[in-house]
Amino acid sequence: MATLLVVLTTACSGPGDAVAAEADGGRRLADVTPVDDPRVATGPATAVVADASVRPVTDDPDPRLPVTVTDAQGTEVTVDDVSRILALDVYGTLARTVFELGLGDRVVGRDLSSGFAEVADRPLVTAGGHDLSAEAILDLAPTVIVTDTTLGPWDVVLQVREAGIPVVVVDSHRDVNGAPDLVRQVAAGLGVGAAGEELAQRTQAEIEAKVAQIAQVAPADPADRLRIVFLYVRGQAGIYYMFGEGSGSGALIEALGGVDVAHEIGWRGMRPVNDEGLVAASPDVILMMTDGLTSVGGVDGLLDRLPAIASTPAGERRRIVDMEGSQVLSFGPTTADVLDALAVALYAPGQP
Repeated sequence: MATLLVVLTTACSGPGDAVAAEADGGRRLADVTPVDDPRVATGPATAVVADASVRPVTDDPDPRLPVTVTDAQGTEVTVDDVSRILALDVYGTLARTVFELGLGDRVVGRDLSSGFAEVADRPLVTAGGHDLSAEAILDLAPTVIVTDTTLGPWDVVLQVREAGIPVVVVDSHRDVNGAPDLVRQVAAGLGVGAAGEELAQRTQAEIEAKVAQIAQVAPADPADRLRIVFLYVRGQAGIYYMFGEGSGSGALIEALGGVDVAHEIGWRGMRPVNDEGLVAASPDVILMMTDGLTSVGGVDGLLDRLPAIASTPAGERRRIVDMEGSQVLSFGPTTADVLDALAVALYAPGQP
């Protein structure tokens, strides 16, 4: 039975041979014709969100302050000023959520993963990649910080909290099903519960509609579905991990109409991949973060560094699908758009 191998990577950019994305966005699933059998398609593709612009649910969310919440760590936090917001996580999800809530004009800085156009002019508060800088954060004088446990060092978070800045810690787990609740957590900490509920409901409705649409183009017979495995790659550091149960990849794979092979083989968490496992999985397609693919020198480099892939249908057909790292596992308000872009790359590759 054929298998789809999904490779997630976060690494520095470099040259690669992934298909170039159009500057104005990608194609929508509704506008393409799926191939008859996605398992036999050939060549690389880039999943590109058709419209990546922010769509705030309101222009005037009217924060109700002060607000006191018990965050994901069980800490009671009181927020009485949201005029200068920092929303920080390794996925870029939290800043995007703040913008979608209509509070984007109050965001004073960003992390490296927050790469959407509307936040690009804010100063970075992460140094050397994803390391938080206490100095950079304090220089921006934020009145509230929304974060999770994916960025560190954690001592920096404790330092800014000790400086008197309210820090609301939200759940760091990400998956398709949890996106609406994450929206609610962010909104609650900023005193905009009504806007949060509206955005959560919009997110949920869009995800459900997109999953239903994808189900119409994915093979109906489970035996014909793309079997998917999720890997994490950092080329410069020589890191090649397979994502398993608890990583959030399983829900993504299911939403895309695929079969999560990592779940089938009992792969839990995030562990180094081995050649035997890759060959046994017999993937049809490899999905990667774009910067991860470039970090290994593109498709040729990936095959050189993980020779076992060449012995799989994915390697033989060079079926590598990449997507921006700030999108593919963000699991926030843009989840439906991400699913749409991935579905186009998986089920309608190579169409103009």
